[in-house]
Amino acid sequence: MNTKATRFYTLLALLLMAGGVTMQAQEVKVEVSETIELMSIMARTAGYREYNMDMAGQYTKETEAWFAPFESHPAVAYMQSLKPKYGIGYDAVASMSLQTETDGKAVRLIDATTLEKRWQKVNLDTCLMYINQFYTDTRFHEFYMQHEGFYEEGLEAYRNNVMPYFNQDWYSQFYGMAPEETYTVIIGFTNGGANYGPSRQFPGQKREVFAICGYYLNEETGKAFENSEMFASTLIHEFNHSFVNPLLDEEANKALLLPIGEDLYALTKRMMNGQAYKNATTVLNESIVRAAVIIYMEENGFAAEQVRDDMYDQLGRGFHWMPELVNALKEYKCHRDKYPTFNGFYPEIAKTLGAYVESEHQRINAALGK
Repeated sequence: MNTKATRFYTLLALLLMAGGVTMQAQEVKVEVSETIELMSIMARTAGYREYNMDMAGQYTKETEAWFAPFESHPAVAYMQSLKPKYGIGYDAVASMSLQTETDGKAVRLIDATTLEKRWQKVNLDTCLMYINQFYTDTRFHEFYMQHEGFYEEGLEAYRNNVMPYFNQDWYSQFYGMAPEETYTVIIGFTNGGANYGPSRQFPGQKREVFAICGYYLNEETGKAFENSEMFASTLIHEFNHSFVNPLLDEEANKALLLPIGEDLYALTKRMMNGQAYKNATTVLNESIVRAAVIIYMEENGFAAEQVRDDMYDQLGRGFHWMPELVNALKEYKCHRDKYPTFNGFYPEIAKTLGAYVESEHQRINAALGK
């Protein structure tokens, strides 16, 4: 962030705190995307484990019946080759989905400039050829249109059950920054329990942030998104990424935090790799986002038991430093006169995580007699 921008956001945050002003929130839409479903089903048919959770009831069965005959299709073989060669999977699939569009007849690439970095070495012309071959040969648009009513029911369930828990104004107030992005929730009906927070920015347009949230149907009750607070925490998590991730791209924050992140990753490598968090940057951003979610839950009426359960969940996932990090963010909240923007608090985050790493190394060395 440049100096002028930092000054502007600092002044804006101070004005907000002094005058109790709330920034105007842009309405968050909840949508379905044909290209999200297309790429997700291609990945599912190619055997990507993260796209085979199958939590959509009858829709999953109909997906299987329609696309199973194409398991030997050239486009499926191509998708199978992308994962071991380039690491294409998880959010990289979602990233490609957001850079493409279709008119019901063909799929075209809109703009490759903000594709997730794993696509950089992929021949995009070849990739698009296979996507279109799959789209045409499977009569994908026909499948998609046949399920239009099902998609709308799922979207309505999400709007009614989950969105009431989402306080968009909290983000600009907590981070001390005016939102510069547009926000959209896309339900990935093939995603199951996987959720992604990709973004894109086309030339001359605002950056667009997406929460791609997996669909879950309780087959016993026949109701979608029944555990509303649980799904809300996922949405809250993904939108935090749009504020947190760019801050670690700043050189000063990198210099402070990346060496500490390498230690955190080394201490929990097996658990982090199992969640597809395979580098220090990802572990740091996930840590800060997860701590921010706990703060959000405490400030937005979530039951104390659920907040505690979320903390236990983070510990169980290997984020053993979560209590210390949450306490640090509470200090940030209490001293907004000193830290009008979250970016200004990163040196304190570095101190907190650095102290945790040092404590762990001391414990380990003591046990090993060093």
